[in-house]
Amino acid sequence: MKKDTLFVPFSRPALDHEEEEAVLRIMRSGWLTTGNETLLFEKEFAQAVAPLNTEEKAESVHALAVNSASSGLMLAMDACGIGPGTKILTTPYTFISTATSALHLGAEIVYADIEEDTYSISPQQIRQKLQADKTIRAIVPVHIAGNVCRMDEICSIAHEYGVKVIEDAAHAFPSCVNGRYAGTFGDAGVFSFYATKTITTAEGGMICTQNAEIAKRIELMRMHGIDRPVWDRYTSQKPSWQYDIAAAGWKCNLPDILSAIGRVQLKKAHLFYEQRKKIVAAYNDAFAPYDFFKTPPDGPGNAWHLYILRLKENKLSVDRDTFAAKLIEQGLGISVHFIPHFHMTFIRSRYGITEKDFPNAERQYQQSLTLPLWPGMTDEMIQQVIRTVIDTGKRYYAG
Repeated sequence: MKKDTLFVPFSRPALDHEEEEAVLRIMRSGWLTTGNETLLFEKEFAQAVAPLNTEEKAESVHALAVNSASSGLMLAMDACGIGPGTKILTTPYTFISTATSALHLGAEIVYADIEEDTYSISPQQIRQKLQADKTIRAIVPVHIAGNVCRMDEICSIAHEYGVKVIEDAAHAFPSCVNGRYAGTFGDAGVFSFYATKTITTAEGGMICTQNAEIAKRIELMRMHGIDRPVWDRYTSQKPSWQYDIAAAGWKCNLPDILSAIGRVQLKKAHLFYEQRKKIVAAYNDAFAPYDFFKTPPDGPGNAWHLYILRLKENKLSVDRDTFAAKLIEQGLGISVHFIPHFHMTFIRSRYGITEKDFPNAERQYQQSLTLPLWPGMTDEMIQQVIRTVIDTGKRYYAG
């Protein structure tokens, strides 16, 4: 990269004095771990994803904060009966924890290909896999980049076959389709607050469910299987050392110091969303005229967590990896989402699957790269991304 070239980071968290003051407030309180701040964060997040349809608001959304979306997926799967002798059905086009969360519970994985022109799991493939394997107990659709899967159709199929739906909504806050938020269509939904996500707590996540029994199980298992809330142990009249272990749980709680950041970020979520949409509009307007690019798939309620540009390799003289390397050389912090699981040694050897089994996922992977997209990007940064990507495309245009 030339010394005078502006570096555009792939992502940068949108934090200011409000988050700083929130952290200092918790530090000064003397209580850093899970407590009242986390309880407030859970309550506010539940309200933020409550159905907009007045009649459905009577169904309370339970929101349970956890230390990561990965642990959230494991907890949600456990609460939905996933364990030895069962399988989940998901897509190979996702981060690895979508699958390994089931393996940690002693379950196995069945994969379905994505749709031909999106990154979302194919409902048609879901039906085929469920017909072929009666040990599948849950479908785990993934809302890649914040673009919501065909949830009405997926939930209908799940109901038909008597299986659970656990949404991997790590990318999807605040996606909303027909008055319902992503992460609340199925039996449970898991959000991520990792540093690059649409809102952040640095590390962390949230599980949402409208099923009280699922919520009760998650609350028990996220903190060692202790039969009373940890916060209650230090605030009630009952001695803190008096508790029981009801199950072999894990330690997946979210500390107050991180929840404080999350509460501030939650208030800004829709402002961040509007800023992301403006950047996406600028990108789409700039890239659409060129026949060597394909702008990202879009749909109702897209949260635009990621901007995944697709290259038409038959129009270019270089492959995606070379194209990406040229962008990096010119100061763009880019990435690729995602390496499909069948390219991972562990999954490939365990299940004997290859790219030939999932042609849609393989094709999307080979032509996709992810551009910088985050609130706070300056006009200069946005224009540099646009200019660099287009100039590189022109340089390697093959007609």
